[in-house]
Amino acid sequence: QVQLAEYGGGSVQAGGSLRLSCSASGVSYIPYCMGWFRQEPGKAREVVASLLPSGGAPYYTDSVKGRFTISQDSTKSALYLQMNDLKPEDTAVYYCAAGTSTACLMKMINEDGYDTWGQGTQVTVSS
Repeated sequence: QVQLAEYGGGSVQAGGSLRLSCSASGVSYIPYCMGWFRQEPGKAREVVASLLPSGGAPYYTDSVKGRFTISQDSTKSALYLQMNDLKPEDTAVYYCAAGTSTACLMKMINEDGYDTWGQGTQVTVSS
């Protein structure tokens, strides 16, 4: 069974940068989809960025385009999110997610497409 763990959250001032990492264990195959989601208190979880390990252009939600970059390592067992020019509205708990079934291929920007989640890491951006 795939298990995910996020690292790299923290507190920064607006304009700063953070790099989130997600390591996958128990992986015997490459997930169909991998992504980063975030959730603010009292709000629904939303996709930040996602990609298909098999290739193709990654997806970014409009609010992070040009500031965030999603990537994976050559083994495709680690996922990263480079976050630059952070803004207070980026404050949230960030989750790494993997879709291990073909269902995520049609839902790579929807949390319903993902069946494996990390525990989350807090990102706080102060103004």
